[in-house]
Amino acid sequence: MKEEKLLKLLDSLSWTEKVGQLVQLSGEFFNTSALTVGPQQKLGISDDMLKHVGSVLNVAGAANTKEIQQQYLEKSSHKIPLLFMADIIYGYRTVFPIPLGLGATWNPDLVKEAYRVIGKEAQSGGAHVTFAPMVDLVRDARWGRCLESTGEDSFLNSAFASAMVSGLQQDLDKQEGIASCVKHFAAYGAAEGGREYNTVDMSERKLRQDYLPSYKAAVDAGCKLVMTSFNTYDGVPVTGNQFILKDILRDEWGFDGVIISDYAAVRELIDHGIAEDNKEAAYLAINATNDIDMKSPCYANELKPLLNEGRIDGKLIDQAVLRVLKLKNDLGLFEDPFRRATEEKEKETLLKEEHRALAKNVTAESIVLLKNEHGLLPLDPQTDEKILLVGPYGDNQELIGLWAVHGKTTDTISIKTGIESYLKPENFHVEKGCDMLESYEFLGEFGATKDMIDSLSMSDEEKAMHLDDALREARSADIIIFAMGEHTMQSGEAGSRTDICLPQIQRAFMKQLIELGKKTILISISGRPLVLTEEAETIDAIMQVWFPGTEGGHAIADVLFGKTNPSGRLSMSFPYSVGQLPIYYSEFKTGRPLTSSTHSGRFVSKYLDSPNAPLFPFGYGLNYSSVQYSDLTLSNTTMSDELLINVTIKNSSSIDCLETVQLYIQDVVGSVVRPVKELKQFKKLSIAGNTTATVQFILTRDELKYYTHSMDYDVETGSFIVFVGPNSEETLEASFQLV
Repeated sequence: MKEEKLLKLLDSLSWTEKVGQLVQLSGEFFNTSALTVGPQQKLGISDDMLKHVGSVLNVAGAANTKEIQQQYLEKSSHKIPLLFMADIIYGYRTVFPIPLGLGATWNPDLVKEAYRVIGKEAQSGGAHVTFAPMVDLVRDARWGRCLESTGEDSFLNSAFASAMVSGLQQDLDKQEGIASCVKHFAAYGAAEGGREYNTVDMSERKLRQDYLPSYKAAVDAGCKLVMTSFNTYDGVPVTGNQFILKDILRDEWGFDGVIISDYAAVRELIDHGIAEDNKEAAYLAINATNDIDMKSPCYANELKPLLNEGRIDGKLIDQAVLRVLKLKNDLGLFEDPFRRATEEKEKETLLKEEHRALAKNVTAESIVLLKNEHGLLPLDPQTDEKILLVGPYGDNQELIGLWAVHGKTTDTISIKTGIESYLKPENFHVEKGCDMLESYEFLGEFGATKDMIDSLSMSDEEKAMHLDDALREARSADIIIFAMGEHTMQSGEAGSRTDICLPQIQRAFMKQLIELGKKTILISISGRPLVLTEEAETIDAIMQVWFPGTEGGHAIADVLFGKTNPSGRLSMSFPYSVGQLPIYYSEFKTGRPLTSSTHSGRFVSKYLDSPNAPLFPFGYGLNYSSVQYSDLTLSNTTMSDELLINVTIKNSSSIDCLETVQLYIQDVVGSVVRPVKELKQFKKLSIAGNTTATVQFILTRDELKYYTHSMDYDVETGSFIVFVGPNSEETLEASFQLV
């Protein structure tokens, strides 16, 4: 539809019809036979408004979306199609690793391909918009939504934000991709104490320098929507914050797409204490240019009264409605309200073999080898050694994590299945060994009944039996593989935790088997960095596999047995102790650093009971090769516009590898305190066994810009240090002067 016709359509709408386009309700409000009365009455939505609602939340499946769309259009006087939006965060039916695992690939191009597949599958299931990617910067592993982020670094997150948006929207013109809604704007990952929905309070400089770049990258990549965050910024909740939404996103960045609130966030302006009632909440949100009110009665019931009272200009509503209509037009919904989604196409598209193959490759690159004492890994598939797999995740398909809401665990390859494809049956045994958790009572908060909770827990007799069985098999085994981790519901939204160790029941079980003195391997499954300090001291090899997705078992087995040489690198530091949080590599310099030359002993910045450094730093990860870095050289000792940086990488083993070469800088003196290191570039390259490669970076003047004391985004001349290495701690360094 041409814009002229779109404007005529806008002019033809009544105010009720216009407001309806700005209201989003969940699928329970729509029933293929009749309206669902209960949710409608609970939220206070009138029959008249329900006929004009513009978008639907979390309905998926070609049959469902088609039937709802047909019934809606039959009753619509203007035939404006519904938008179907859904949480499709890291997979539709083919589920990829959680985004924190995707960040560990350090491979945006590969992740872009994954998100193209996600877009294709979701489109075939009738979805038009996905609430992804989540690009919040996260530095506190207590926050459950670490699961959805790609990590702690603004530069790396920005690269993934751009890749994910581009992948999802790559085939929009063919009606095979879906629109991307980047979230949560802005700074949601900095919630105080790592506690969900909590306050965020930071300087504008920190906001702009660290937290905004990944959202800006998504906007520059062309995302169609932006979702507001639940948190405050500068004392004002973002959904009603004109500085964040209007001044920065709209005016400064030029974003003319749709802004949608997070779930009930407009109504929650009352709970925050900046709105007295629904009417004032609607007033604040629409004035901040928030277009769509998700699952709240505020816009539906209060925008017209605000208009009639003269408190808001009708242009605000018209502009918001036009943005929604343009999105529907961009998606081709006026020509085809179903966007070519059919049950036949859905069946052909979901879980294609090539999608599974890609998922396995992505998962393999996301796995981070944290420890490999005495070269225990890779295992020899032809070994005559007896291998025991134990733990609650050994024979378990629950590997897709909390936010794969449209995925199915029945499609998932378990770790047991993956390992069985390598070993002779007589050399491989599996025991559960222990329960996942000591108590499942917390699941009651997520709707589980007492009977459901009771059915999950082992009885004391079952615990004793499983322990005895595991100990018996462990005594005759040569190698014990522990498949341990968080319960799915312990991470993700509303999954904040103060104890981020492995569950105590699992740790106690492992301790008993470790005492047998066998070779041990830990496969760690989680949605966040865990405190693995005890495990790092007692277990021979540790693989961090996140929630690995549909092809998890195959990818894990490929790494265990050396078919795949692990290449994952942490995109978020693993703390030595929870008391270090928040922890991140790019911390500010302090006047009394641990390495101070003028202070010593007690009076430096340190803990009395813990090292300052993380257990495993940002960028860290091992492989089965032997790689050395040497000969870091700069093209000059001074820099005006650009500088060539070369480093030699030698693979002295016979095993080919993928190596992620990381370049950091330090601005030695600035008008405000600068970080000790900042990631500026990285290259992931293949290095054949027994070969040497020279890796070159071109550092530009623009890459040295930051927000100075005067809040100008500019460079300051002076001394800089370049660091190059396999992670943020083990680096070579050289210096130059910026002139």
